[in-house]
Amino acid sequence: MTSDVNTTPAALARAAREFGDAEAIADGDTHLSYSDLLDRVRTVARALIARGIEPGDRIALWAPNTYHWVIAALATHYAGAVLVPINTRYTGSEALDLVVRTKARALFVVGPFLKADRWADLSRAAAPGDLDALDTVIRIPFDEAAPTEGVIEWQQLDDIAAPVPVEQADARAKAVDPDDIADILFTSGTTGKSKGVLSAHRQTVGIAEAWATCAEVTSADSELLINPFFHTFGYKAGIMVCVVRGATIVPMAVFDVPKVAAKIAEARVSVLPGAPTIHQSILDLPTRDDYDLSSLRIAITGAAAVPVRLVERMQSELGFDAVLTAYGQTEAVVVTMCRTDDDPVTVSTTSGRAIPGMEVRIGDHGEILVRGENVMLGYLDDPEATAATIDKDGWLHTGDVGVMDERGYIDITDRLKDMYISGGFNVYPAEIENTLARIDALAESAVIGVPDERMGEVGRAYVVAKPGRTITAEEVLAFCKEHLANFKIPRSVVVVGSLPRNPSGKVLKNDLREGKS
Repeated sequence: MTSDVNTTPAALARAAREFGDAEAIADGDTHLSYSDLLDRVRTVARALIARGIEPGDRIALWAPNTYHWVIAALATHYAGAVLVPINTRYTGSEALDLVVRTKARALFVVGPFLKADRWADLSRAAAPGDLDALDTVIRIPFDEAAPTEGVIEWQQLDDIAAPVPVEQADARAKAVDPDDIADILFTSGTTGKSKGVLSAHRQTVGIAEAWATCAEVTSADSELLINPFFHTFGYKAGIMVCVVRGATIVPMAVFDVPKVAAKIAEARVSVLPGAPTIHQSILDLPTRDDYDLSSLRIAITGAAAVPVRLVERMQSELGFDAVLTAYGQTEAVVVTMCRTDDDPVTVSTTSGRAIPGMEVRIGDHGEILVRGENVMLGYLDDPEATAATIDKDGWLHTGDVGVMDERGYIDITDRLKDMYISGGFNVYPAEIENTLARIDALAESAVIGVPDERMGEVGRAYVVAKPGRTITAEEVLAFCKEHLANFKIPRSVVVVGSLPRNPSGKVLKNDLREGKS
């Protein structure tokens, strides 16, 4: 189903019109039809308008996968504002950086979750003046939390919305232009400074339409979304795919294998996207036969190597009709994707071919270049980085190296950058190294990714103490735990006398990978 619907408010309105009573969200005891979802989105959008949110304002969203995230995100767009998702694993200081740089006017933030109070952490990290632009903080409930001065509770939004008529919110939604910025998603850069990727509404909707077409998603499907909503995989290839096709969104806030199996059985999940570790974990579940997994139809995976044997087992033991792999990055979301009739070897050894609306070619040094409708508008407040990434002919330079076969299928063979993937998350060593540089006793460091059976890759930091000083692995790890999200924390630290370098002084990370420290 393709159409000229090319803003998220228009996509939601169409879903409510065409799929009205069909289930839009199944989250525990909360079940919303598409008509219900539109009503809830309107209400939260009205509350935002009542709080003074104007078209183009940035609204940050720092919360796990629950129905609240879906409503908050769509309401942000409905009010004409720009969504800024924040990684739930970020520390207060990491989240503060994004709030400050985007000049966010409002923040949706989860209450106590995974032993952390994110609003309290962010507030502690803030210096005077950092949060002057932030005049609305809305707490999404998770665990019980005491009232906090200046924080609006989710259940108060109906009352706040009351003075704003529905027609005013609808007018805001209809005024959203396809070329308006829909979201700013941050991706760490090799320089260590995160970069905000700007995408338009037409791109956010367009990528969902293309993904849904390749995966053959229909309104009969139910999609279990373990992939975090703050990431393109959960948001644009998850929530938005369901909205444009009228499928059911089944959020999962915390990955737990028995609960995943139970949810598949309960919600009759048919589409299951996720990193290979998710599918492997289900296969390895000792009690797997206790659950009815017969509804599973399509699996979409990637972000790490996918062995042929895993693909075969997913089809034979979990009953998937098709297993698809895909390749993308925040700057283009999804670039290539397998199709439902591809064989296991193709799925395992390639990342598919270009999706509708995108072109792919191999450039100098084997670099994968991408051009098309869904390439980002640019980086937030960084025209130099934008110009360095997208050339004058519109080709996005991905920094990944690969080969393309005669069918147009690509195989990613290496990375021009040092980035590695841990549990499905991109990790940039330069960002970790810049953090480690703040340790007073440390002279220098080098971080690499090393193989890990469960996570694919994990970090290993090689550190050198300053002359006359000492440093221990435990001290380095303790510092990382305070200043870095969990997935960025190296799993091992090696204290060395010096780092291997070439004649120009560049650290030889390949030597470190080969154990030549």
